[in-house]
Amino acid sequence: MPNSMMHCQISSHTHDRYTHAWPLSFHALCRLVILPWITALILYWPLPASARPGADSSAPVIVGGDRDYPPYEFIDKNGHAAGFNVELTRAIAEVMGMDVQFRLGGWSEMRSALQSNQVDVLDGMSYSEERAKEVDFSLPHAMINHAVFARRDSPTVNSLAELAGKSVAVHGGGIMHDILTQQGFSGRLELTATPADALRLLAAGKTDYAIVAILPGMYIVRELKLTNIYPAVRNVATHRYCFAVKKGNAELLSRFNEGLAILRKTGQYDVIYNKWLGVMEPEHVDWKTVAKYGAVVVIPLVMLLGGFALWSRTLHRQVAVRTADLTREIAERKHAEEELRLNQQQLVQADKLAALGVLVSGVAHEINNPTGLILLDVPILKRAHADSERILEQHYQANGDFSIGGIPYSEMRHEIPRILDEMQDGAKRIKRIVNDLKDFARRDDLAEKQRVDFNGIVETALRLVDPTIRKATNHLQIEYAREMPSIMGNSQRIEQVVVNLILNACQALPDAERAIVISTRYNRTTASAILVVRDEGVGIDSENLSRLTDPFFTTKRESGGTGLGLSVSDGIIKEHGGRIFFKSTLGAGTTVTLSIPVIKEEQTT
Repeated sequence: MPNSMMHCQISSHTHDRYTHAWPLSFHALCRLVILPWITALILYWPLPASARPGADSSAPVIVGGDRDYPPYEFIDKNGHAAGFNVELTRAIAEVMGMDVQFRLGGWSEMRSALQSNQVDVLDGMSYSEERAKEVDFSLPHAMINHAVFARRDSPTVNSLAELAGKSVAVHGGGIMHDILTQQGFSGRLELTATPADALRLLAAGKTDYAIVAILPGMYIVRELKLTNIYPAVRNVATHRYCFAVKKGNAELLSRFNEGLAILRKTGQYDVIYNKWLGVMEPEHVDWKTVAKYGAVVVIPLVMLLGGFALWSRTLHRQVAVRTADLTREIAERKHAEEELRLNQQQLVQADKLAALGVLVSGVAHEINNPTGLILLDVPILKRAHADSERILEQHYQANGDFSIGGIPYSEMRHEIPRILDEMQDGAKRIKRIVNDLKDFARRDDLAEKQRVDFNGIVETALRLVDPTIRKATNHLQIEYAREMPSIMGNSQRIEQVVVNLILNACQALPDAERAIVISTRYNRTTASAILVVRDEGVGIDSENLSRLTDPFFTTKRESGGTGLGLSVSDGIIKEHGGRIFFKSTLGAGTTVTLSIPVIKEEQTT
């Protein structure tokens, strides 16, 4: 019993004795009334929190919870702990004079943290007899109802038993995981880190069903817009939801129980409950309402007929509403099926690209070694042939024709230089293809990024390809934006993209009288740096525009193109948060627009 309650009882008892014993002597009055009253004050007067046995006002109570279990407990968009459990815990801490700190993480991690004394209390844990063997539970502060969620095209189920042999996604370490494991569930359990992950698996068609608490489930479906799933069975299990402390920590548990009781008495609990949970629960029809409408049965016949007429009209309205709902559900199902088909195609493509990355990383090194030897040895052979050519010519003039490698020297004297040149060019082409493959497969997540001048990057790229531009066109126009904010990026990687776009423009020109126009500008609306490269070349067929960034797609394969340049460039710009757009008219030219974000702090200056 709390000290304050004990004090009230003793004071009341003393008052009764004093009222009925007024005729007593002063000595007896002191002995029977005043002395016990003073003793009670000394023994039971509430002590400060710092003076209570076992209390340490300097040490906060560490409260653990699930980081992704809305609306009970979760980390909001600002990175703060929020939810019904969190606000209820704060209210209890305030009324009990406790200092609490929240530590939200994965649910299995938090259960382990309680046992290892890294947290003092879990602010929400479903009760079960098995769990009660490892933790102590408070009085329940809510009831948790679990539901079976299904896709709208899934077969109808009405109970847990009908899930036998199915694949079911559940929150790993949650109460339904414990129960299904104890019951020897015959289907396949897909354990997820959060309830949201379980519903995502279901929505993506990777499991047949998912079992999630009804309120978190409906909250997640609404927030993530998972329109293709719904609660098929709304109440397959109900559990008490309590605070939990490590086994034997009775003092801390009693303080939470006492605080919870105070909040219930003051009505603050109802305010918190209605704020977080009341708005998500369906309205319940009480027995008085049922009785009132049931009384219609005993009204006069005329009123009964009127009721039938009203019911008929209501039925017609319900049929119309249901018909509209079915039409909408069919449209949503078709839309979801189309999205699923597109997602499956994207996953197949992603798997192919991932396999290509693994293959390239293993093969590139093996190819580069012999290619490097060829590139090193062929120039030596060319110099050796040049030095020996004079001697061979003298021998040929003095002694006539002779064989080299089974072929007359009169033929080989012209073929050997050509063969050596082709060997060197072929080795360079191999090296260029391997480098393009390595660029395509390489991840630059760790590439160093720094503040760079976008106009400066374009100027550097133009200097690098100046000889090529001079050969390709006699009409080059360049225009730089006067006020261009800096961007955050890797200058060498972005230069690689700009060089590639300019070289493509040069290669597209049929003659040197066609122009290339290069310009930069700052788009204040989107806070982006813009580069536009426009050529008056042969243009690109409209059916090929959407494939320009596909790996290995090229219209210049006969001239040495690998089909990886634009794919690599697109990946680099996306790593920097930007986009590349293509616009082309066959026979009239192509315009490439590159957009990349500027540094945010400069957007406001």
